[in-house]
Amino acid sequence: MSKRYTITAALPYTNGPIHIGHLAGVYVPADIFARYQRLKNNDVAFICGSDEHGVAISIKAKKEGTTPQAIIDKYHAIIKQSFADFGISFDNYSRTSAPIHHQTASDFFKKLYEQGDFIEEISEQLYDEEAHQFLADRFVIGTCPKCGNPEAYGDQCERCGSSLNATDLIDPKSSITGSKPTLKATKHWFLPLNRYQEFLEKWILEGHKSDWKPNVYGQVKSWLDDELKPRAVTRDLDWGIPVPVEGAEGKVLYVWFDAPIGYISSTKEWAEREGKDWRPYWQDSDTQLVHFIGKDNIVFHCIIFPAMLKAEGSFILPANVPANEFLNLEGNKLSTSKNWAVWLHEYLQDFPNQQDVLRYVLTANAPETKDNDFTWKDFQARNNNELVAIFGNFINRVAVLTQKYYEGVVPQADTYNNVDNETLRQITELTDKIEQSLERYRFREAQQELMNMARLGNKYLADEEPWKLIKTDPERVKTVMYIALQIATALAVASEPFLPFTSEKLKRMLQLGTITWESLKTNATELLKAGHRIGVVELLFEKIEDAAIEKQLQRLENTKLANKQEAQANAETEVAPQKELISYDDFAKMDIRIGTILEAEKMPKADKLLVLKVDTGIDKRTIVSGIAQSFAPEEIIGKKVTVLVNLAPRKLRGVESQGMILMVENSEGKYTFINPDADGITNGTEVK
Repeated sequence: MSKRYTITAALPYTNGPIHIGHLAGVYVPADIFARYQRLKNNDVAFICGSDEHGVAISIKAKKEGTTPQAIIDKYHAIIKQSFADFGISFDNYSRTSAPIHHQTASDFFKKLYEQGDFIEEISEQLYDEEAHQFLADRFVIGTCPKCGNPEAYGDQCERCGSSLNATDLIDPKSSITGSKPTLKATKHWFLPLNRYQEFLEKWILEGHKSDWKPNVYGQVKSWLDDELKPRAVTRDLDWGIPVPVEGAEGKVLYVWFDAPIGYISSTKEWAEREGKDWRPYWQDSDTQLVHFIGKDNIVFHCIIFPAMLKAEGSFILPANVPANEFLNLEGNKLSTSKNWAVWLHEYLQDFPNQQDVLRYVLTANAPETKDNDFTWKDFQARNNNELVAIFGNFINRVAVLTQKYYEGVVPQADTYNNVDNETLRQITELTDKIEQSLERYRFREAQQELMNMARLGNKYLADEEPWKLIKTDPERVKTVMYIALQIATALAVASEPFLPFTSEKLKRMLQLGTITWESLKTNATELLKAGHRIGVVELLFEKIEDAAIEKQLQRLENTKLANKQEAQANAETEVAPQKELISYDDFAKMDIRIGTILEAEKMPKADKLLVLKVDTGIDKRTIVSGIAQSFAPEEIIGKKVTVLVNLAPRKLRGVESQGMILMVENSEGKYTFINPDADGITNGTEVK
């Protein structure tokens, strides 16, 4: 019986093009799943669109001296084309600037408003006096209060994944002017997430403990354990969907209220175009709703959006949210601002018609349970040693021998021996394994089983050696080639979710009609019938030479050098402005002493934090310092340091820090000590 699936992929921000991290984390796994479900003749709506109301759009427009509309029009076109180029088979790719989305999001808000689901509050929000505007979340950067990340945003820390409010940040600053913001009263509407605490605990912690990925379940559990709080769903901005109620002039819907509704509006757009009813895809309990996202979006898709859907009352909730971790590039975090990325449009310039190679490598190295690393050497090795040497080699041998021995006509098999029967059985077994892995969202594992099918074909040919047997037993060769052609046909069908361009080429080569997924499981002995004529032989994959890889590595080296030179230039030309004046009495309140580091160790699960034991001359105390990327623990033991000893204690990742080590940060982000080493200076000496 056919099932119905609504499959969504995270809406990309239209403030830049798409890179390999986006593909690996969200769009390739989503596309694999959607294509697989279609092969099973299920009813699929694969939905996405551009997220065009994020603060990142406004920031990009300010930097480039243009308008948000110009930014979104430019990048929407680039992103949409990149998805098409890489075979991401959306049923609809919309945009949140579309009238149908504005109407859908406004109607959604109004229904919750009329039902009394919001709290209206006047609260103090961060305000940039120089820019004369309130600062939405992404316009604020500061230190995360939970992990010490100095570059956390006002809505989320991308290092530890914590959901934040801008006012939670330590030492916040405006990303517009760099100034320290003030607090100013403003009115907003809040979604009281705490009202849905019990519902979410029952739905997720009890209902999805066994079937959701551990990284997703674990993040959600940590938020629920901290207890949910009301979250503002409106912002003081001039770019976005206007809040559709009286008294909300100059305010827009919070992008993370607006954006997920984009899945619904995109489905409406698709249904209207195709003459369908959109409602069953979002309101029928028999529909499976699956969100494909990156780990930084888990809170929005597992807490906020479900709470919105529950409040509205007529929508289904996601059956699964198979979020991936992050992909790094050559050992470093992908960075749009630093151009440390492999952009999809640039990849196709250097590797034309090799989309499937990148899809294959990104799936083989998918960050399903932990952050993974993309390297160009691994890319080359997987292409040459797996796609060319295993998959491509088997198909080429089968096609060439069929043309050579039978002028391209599938021969009639004779009696099967035990090896033949076992080989045919394994086609079905491997199909089952691929299916089981895909149903559990284990795409890397599923692709491995696909390659095992190609390995099965290579082993069968190598063991039977038809090129030798043709001289002594040509009747036996007919059976061998018939079975080899069944494996090739199974590969053509089973590879479609993973390698759509390769599958299309192979189907063309074999002159295949429609073959369903179910046929691979029930009719593996007759996928390609005797007497069928195959087409012209084509190479599926080409070897990638060292020169092509060296070109990519050199490009990254050039990027690294350019970033270093820019950082040095900025350090030489940019000096932080003088802070506001303070009185001597303000300075005198600070108790700065000379101390010695007695012990040092890394904070567990924190890249930048060291836990220090410091002799301040007045006591021995614990200080947590964000210097782990500048110093190894063992090299600073015994080091004299300058310590602010009367700073109020603060807990960082559960450890109370009782002071601050005074440091200097260079242009590369590395710290050095303010060195107090000199004869006669002892622990406890005051700095005046």
